[in-house]
Amino acid sequence: MREGSAPNFCPPTEEGITLTFEDEGGERIDLEFLGLILHEGKSYGFFFPIDEDVPAGSSGEVVLLEVTELDEDGQPAAFELVEDEAIAAEVYDDFRTATAELYDFED
Repeated sequence: MREGSAPNFCPPTEEGITLTFEDEGGERIDLEFLGLILHEGKSYGFFFPIDEDVPAGSSGEVVLLEVTELDEDGQPAAFELVEDEAIAAEVYDDFRTATAELYDFED
């Protein structure tokens, strides 16, 4: 299991956790969970989009979703796309710092 190097990073409990999300239009997308960043009292999940033609991480794209609901065990149960670009940039910087030893980032 991978470990983060920052106190605000919660890595997945095991590698390869994939979640399927459905948007308002009914389109489904599979995302591999990379971990959570805690930022200013909120939690944000980072994911790689995956499908049969694009294995996890090969696209270089990262999806950022805010945790909007927790289940009875305190685990994320609902997510929402982060639309505030300033918040997204701050949280992404936190993620890059926390996972610098795990992933290669292009500037």
